[in-house]
Amino acid sequence: MFTGLITELGRVTAIERGESSAIFTITAPRSVQGLAIGDSIAVNGTCLTATSLTGDCFTADVMVQTLSLTSLGQLGIGSVVNLELAAQMDMRMGGHIVQGHVDGTGTVVSLTPGEKWAEFVITAPAHLTKYVVAQGSITLDGVSLTVGAIDDATNSLTVWLIPETLAKTNLSHKKPGDLVNIEVDILAKYVERLISKGVTRAE
Repeated sequence: MFTGLITELGRVTAIERGESSAIFTITAPRSVQGLAIGDSIAVNGTCLTATSLTGDCFTADVMVQTLSLTSLGQLGIGSVVNLELAAQMDMRMGGHIVQGHVDGTGTVVSLTPGEKWAEFVITAPAHLTKYVVAQGSITLDGVSLTVGAIDDATNSLTVWLIPETLAKTNLSHKKPGDLVNIEVDILAKYVERLISKGVTRAE
């Protein structure tokens, strides 16, 4: 489990692609200090497992399905990625509950700087926007954010990025047309499941 609070910006230094998977090597001096082989780490919001540690780098295996369903398939050598180690129960739980299970990808429409924050607009698949509410939580590339506005006509979502978020995540690097990983609030999916099963009261 994660919180959506990015702990480090890593950089992809090698990608070894196979027929059904790829091995990513990521330089991450701070994260490596808290990692052990087999530990979970969120890379752009996608929960991966560290398979080896060498110096300031870790490697992770990424299956072909993950590459096709997330924005990780677009990464190249030198790409900057958001990293978060799995949450510990003795820490302050900022952000919100993030599983690292990407629900889909959205497309960046615009990133417009402002005096104190930047307006970040993306379009999202219609089957995901139904889980999103204004002032609710959403995870974009692993970053816990609050939804500022929703346009159901265009399936666009607007969030506001403060300078701290721009400085400590890779969202400041995004350009129109780029993909971002989306994880909607898990609570919304549980509610939908309960309603679909007709559970309205305790049995």
